[in-house]
Amino acid sequence: MSNVKKTIAVVAAAATMIGLAGCGSGGSNNAGAKGSDSKGDLVFWGWDSGNSMKEIIANFEKENPGISVSFNNTATAEKTSTALSDAIAAKKGIPDVVMLEDPTVTQFAVTGDLVDLSQFGAAKLADDFTSGPWNKLQYAGKPYALPIDAGPEMFFYNKAIFDKAGVDGEAIKTWDDYYAAAKKIKAAGSYITNSSGNSGDYQPFTAQVWQAGAKPWTIDGKQITINMTKDEGMEGYIDFRQKLIDEDLIDTKTSNWSVEWNRKLNDGTIASLTIGAWMPVDLLSGAPDQKGNWRVGSLPQHQAGKQVSAEDGGSALAVSKTSKSQAAAYKFVKYMTHGAGAQQMADTGTFSSLKKILNSNSFTDPTTESNKKINDYFGGQNVNKILAEGAQRPVEKFQYLPYNQFAQTAFGDEISKAYSKNIPLKRAMENYAQKLADYGREKGYSVTVK
Repeated sequence: MSNVKKTIAVVAAAATMIGLAGCGSGGSNNAGAKGSDSKGDLVFWGWDSGNSMKEIIANFEKENPGISVSFNNTATAEKTSTALSDAIAAKKGIPDVVMLEDPTVTQFAVTGDLVDLSQFGAAKLADDFTSGPWNKLQYAGKPYALPIDAGPEMFFYNKAIFDKAGVDGEAIKTWDDYYAAAKKIKAAGSYITNSSGNSGDYQPFTAQVWQAGAKPWTIDGKQITINMTKDEGMEGYIDFRQKLIDEDLIDTKTSNWSVEWNRKLNDGTIASLTIGAWMPVDLLSGAPDQKGNWRVGSLPQHQAGKQVSAEDGGSALAVSKTSKSQAAAYKFVKYMTHGAGAQQMADTGTFSSLKKILNSNSFTDPTTESNKKINDYFGGQNVNKILAEGAQRPVEKFQYLPYNQFAQTAFGDEISKAYSKNIPLKRAMENYAQKLADYGREKGYSVTVK
């Protein structure tokens, strides 16, 4: 899910995070026991975008006597991972179960702070989830979390603006088609999209290079190789984005999730987005005047005839290594991601990563109140059906750095310089690579830059 959607549930101030570190299982990173009897008092950290956690936890406890769950609303993904890092450093107050944004799971798996869930049979669930979210949660071939939701990157476009420019949105099958459309849309007085290269563009960046088959970094334990400019996929991405910048075909001044961004989506100045499948609700609220005009379709491809996807956002549940009730914690994780809790979250707006939900009649039924509202906005399309198909397209494997938060901040610091035309994008990527390498070495990793 998007960072904006996560912040809807913000109810905790920074001071609260200090208090959270005082709650949880405690102990050192080597102190946990499996608790094979599946009983225990669990502390769970996470955010609650759908305001459904109280009910879900009550239902879980009713079905699982002997397990209690105390939920601490940590408000956002960033605050959760920061609080977890602080608790781990203090060796106390570590929760039993923690919700994490998908890219940060690797960070805590590498340092040995999460439980390898394959010991509880989690690996057998792989085919039940869409491959994008599942693949992001693997480290050394083992699952260290189970996915809550998915964020397959999709192509959202304003048909009214496209029609005005003489562009058929359904005919855009490749990125070359997208480039040709961008020129026509610019001539008609709009931009095909926006990108300022700030930290908010980091997730779309990783999704787009992921779809391109790029490997900007690879991680093998404490060994990291960074290849931002010589990897074939990265070279193609850089060349394409530089062309869009040089020819002024994208709005490089407007940042995602800003007031200006919503205004331009609402007046048609920005005519399309390649973004996660969680976007429809945000369009409804952010661009209400465009009701009936927007459409959703497949992500443009690098090779005609392909249907390769990638993930833009997503969250997961993990079990901490310190938990003294690991079996009970895993039971709760499975309930939330694979059991009845997953359906409850889907019913309150979560875009599930569970295939049985995506393929269910209830999810794609155009007559339900929530689906009808979305479908009316999208000109009568069965939006969930299209999104569910997109979520189940093939994806390549992709890794995130074990210091993902820094990578996102540094991305904005360095890459924004290219979008403001101060330096070429290739040079910005080289600078970004060096900054990532320097930070990794400070954290004790062995980093090679190609």
